[in-house]
Amino acid sequence: MALPPVHAVRQFDTVRLIPSRFADTNDSVLQELAQDAQHLSDLFDLDNATNQRLIGEGGGLPGIGIDELVFGIPNFRVINAAFTYHRPQGSRFNNGERGAWYCAFESKTALAEVIFHKSVEYAEIDRFDDSVTYQAFLADFNAGFHDLRGRGFKQHLNPRSYVQSQSLAQQLLSGGSLGVVYPSVRRSPGTNLACFRPALVGNVRKGKAYRMTWAGNPEAAIEEI
Repeated sequence: MALPPVHAVRQFDTVRLIPSRFADTNDSVLQELAQDAQHLSDLFDLDNATNQRLIGEGGGLPGIGIDELVFGIPNFRVINAAFTYHRPQGSRFNNGERGAWYCAFESKTALAEVIFHKSVEYAEIDRFDDSVTYQAFLADFNAGFHDLRGRGFKQHLNPRSYVQSQSLAQQLLSGGSLGVVYPSVRRSPGTNLACFRPALVGNVRKGKAYRMTWAGNPEAAIEEI
């Protein structure tokens, strides 16, 4: 199988959306649940025992080493969480052992990606009635990424299957790849990037926040908040 070419990517202000409840990394909702200081300490101990990011930062995850994660820079917890929290079945360019930093070149593309996946969840329960808020995190990239925007890589952009794309990603990762840049399957002509290396996610900072509301159908209303 021919591998995609490596092209230099210099892209600022890429957009990654995460649920707003995970965006404020300095405070914990556990503080509102605790009855006193000892109770809060016990809650933290319980939470930390199952916190994937903390387990990864302690070297306890098989898919990514502590030497790859980042520390002491703004929003390092948000960066590390992208690589240590992942779906058991994986996503388009990562398997169930290791995450990646997924982002879009445009906010409309990032929103389209989130809306698609949320709509799939609601379709499974046959209920499109919800309102959720997401926080944008912006990041800058300046490195060489494997580029799937040309011809010959359609099988890795299947809108219904990640089998081929995960296989390619594993091959690229094993070969030292920094990540992939690829056309969005959910919004044409949008562009997405999946970075495989935490250290390359540069200058992470908060962007805008959005509320997405479903009122009986798969189409979501979007508003900035």
